[in-house]
Parts: sequence; C-alpha cells; structure tokens
Amino acid sequence: MKIALMDSGIGLLAAAAALRGLRPDVDLVLSSDHPGGMPWGPRTPEDLTGRALAVARAAALHAPDALIVACNTASVHALEAIRAELEPGIPVVGTVPAIKPAAATGGPVAIWATPATTGSAYQRGLIRDFADGVDVTEIPCPGLADAVERADGRAVAEAVAAAAALTPAGTRALVLGCTHYELLEQQILDALRARLDDPAALTVHSSALPVAEQALRRAGDTAEGGSALLVLRGGETVELSSAALSYPQGRLLPGLAEPVR
Repeated sequence: MKIALMDSGIGLLAAAAALRGLRPDVDLVLSSDHPGGMPWGPRTPEDLTGRALAVARAAALHAPDALIVACNTASVHALEAIRAELEPGIPVVGTVPAIKPAAATGGPVAIWATPATTGSAYQRGLIRDFADGVDVTEIPCPGLADAVERADGRAVAEAVAAAAALTPAGTRALVLGCTHYELLEQQILDALRARLDDPAALTVHSSALPVAEQALRRAGDTAEGGSALLVLRGGETVELSSAALSYPQGRLLPGLAEPVR
C-alpha cells in the first residue's frame, strides 16, 4: 500500500506518523512546496490553489492508493480542485479541524488556527454545524506555523505563549486547527497548564489519526508495502529535512529509503 501526503511544508508529518503507527508497512510519499512557497495561508485562494495542485500532481506521479491533503488551509481552498483532477483514480482525503468531537465534550472549546483560517467562513460554518450552543473561542496564531516549519524554538515558544495567553481559563477542549501545530502538542499543553482553571480536564483534538484512518479506508484492500519513504520538495526528490527530524513525528519515519516506485 502506498499513501501520499501533501502540504506546504512539514505539517504532513503528524498524519504520516499516524499512518506508520496504524500500518507499519505502508509506503509513504511526502510532497510539499518549494521552500519559498511556504506558508500558504497569506496567499490568495487562487495562488494557493495553484500551488496545492502542483504539489498534488507531483505526488500523483507516483501512483499512490490515496492522497491526504494534510493542510487545513489547502483543504479549505483547494480540496475541490484537487479532487476534480485526481478522483476517482486517486481517492483524496481532506483535513478538517476536529471541531465536532471537541464540541461533543460540552466545551468550552478553544480553536487554535492560522490567521487565514480563524474567522473564515469555512471555520465559522463548522462551528455553526457542529458546535451550536457550545462556548467556542477562536484563537489566531500568527507566525506559529512558520516557526514550526523552521524548527525555530524561540519563535515557537513566543507564538505558543501568545496563543496560550488568549485562551480562556475555563477551556476544556482544545482544537489544533493547523497540522503544523500537531507537532507541538506537548509544548502547547505545557504552556496551557499554568493558565487553565482545570488543566487536568483539558482534552486535545487533532486531525492526524482520523485522517490517517480515513485514507486507509479509501485506499481499500491493496497489497502490503515495504515501509519505503519518498520525500518530494517542489516535485524534486530530497532527503527528510533536519527541521522534520527535530520533531518526534519526523523521527518515527526513516531517512530517505529506496524511492517508492
């Protein structure tokens, strides 16, 4: 089995690690944008869609059994275009902030997301559909995804502290609404412990595991893989970056193996 994942950068690592945990033999194709293309959030929807399509096409050349759009922003703006081009030949799985399960806890809920996603019609629609009557606070996290991408510890700490300061003390469910943030779950929890009224009651909701499970379902009953890894940057084969390997999820993946064919 071969599953491809796409993102502007290394936000796809959490879902990739989840896939390896569920199916250790899975072959993975990790496709991301040119270094200068990240982040996608500040770009116009048209520019973002064009870039996302290019990254998806690079992954599709390797004939995966399914493709995960491991980016909330790309799922908002480009998922329909990617599906129109690749399906039904390659099933495409988008990434949706885990607002529904977070709201099911009764809240209060805080959603950490990029400025582009925070307050967007898309996110507001999810809140309306799945969290009606629940106390929800949207927390913009400017610069956090960029800092994660660079593995810039100081910038990450500053952005996490700023978002934690905006998170209401009564929060009981936290949604990580950007795949990059899932690489920081423990650091985010540590930052919130001193600020919440009842930190032990906090539940964290992310997308990596449910997205991985959905991709395996969509891929169907295919042959076993060989645990190979192919890393693409702007369509070119590269090694897993030092930034990726600085996170536990990245270290769960092997270095560049024989290319997945």
